[in-house]
Amino acid sequence: MVSDKATGTDGSPTLPACARLPINRCNLPAVILGSLTFQHHPTALHIDGVAELHRELYRLLTPLERPEHRAHLFMDYLAAHFLLDTLEEAGLDPSSRLHRDKADYLRVLRGWSFDADGREAAVLKGWVESRFGLLPRHHGTPIRDAGDEAYHAYMDARAHGLYSTNALEAQLDLLYAYCQYELARQHPDTQHLRLYRGVNRLEQHDVLAQRDKNHAVLLLNNATSFTDQRERADEFGDYILEVDVPLPKILAYSRLLPGRLKGEDEYIVIGGVYEVSTAA
Repeated sequence: MVSDKATGTDGSPTLPACARLPINRCNLPAVILGSLTFQHHPTALHIDGVAELHRELYRLLTPLERPEHRAHLFMDYLAAHFLLDTLEEAGLDPSSRLHRDKADYLRVLRGWSFDADGREAAVLKGWVESRFGLLPRHHGTPIRDAGDEAYHAYMDARAHGLYSTNALEAQLDLLYAYCQYELARQHPDTQHLRLYRGVNRLEQHDVLAQRDKNHAVLLLNNATSFTDQRERADEFGDYILEVDVPLPKILAYSRLLPGRLKGEDEYIVIGGVYEVSTAA
């Protein structure tokens, strides 16, 4: 349980100070984008400078009607922009004893799917922390504040995951921006997707309020996996969390890049305060 609960003017739980940073790199502060109000009334989130730097990508994407064609264009653009196929031009020293030539955005996504408490997952959670100001609540073990040993262990894993990589967090910036572009094209006039997550014990999460037997307000980890298939979620726990997730809080999903990611129904969701329904 979090130790510094706070409530808004309407009595609803707000994002605790221990779960956020005072600054971030997007258009809304963490206390707003991580709030229950944001879940109910979302607005677009923009990481500083990304749209301005990559105007050409959006120009090229606009005339393409098929999602798979847009996905291939995006991957080609990202590879060209970050020199992923010619890493020596980007500064890779082939004589270095530490080779991180495979450490790109796809490696991070695959690593997350394999182990949400691994090194690549630490990079992803660190990216969310940096860009959105939401601190992780769990990485291998619960994290209560930025001064405890669990947070230091997470930061160590994050540093190792970023060391000697090629602008890895900037690659994730562009991935998120493309995800938001694609969601807007595939789900016009839609603000939320209903997603599901299997859990064994609700008490393992930060419960900010228990509305009734089947409804609660939770503080989710700053990056959390969900699925859009209820029966799939049932395979991962005794209870199912059912959440209406704002589109701006979706970092990436498996079908975003056809043929490059495992599975077909995983969504990586940016955390904060969420109202959830629970069912056995």
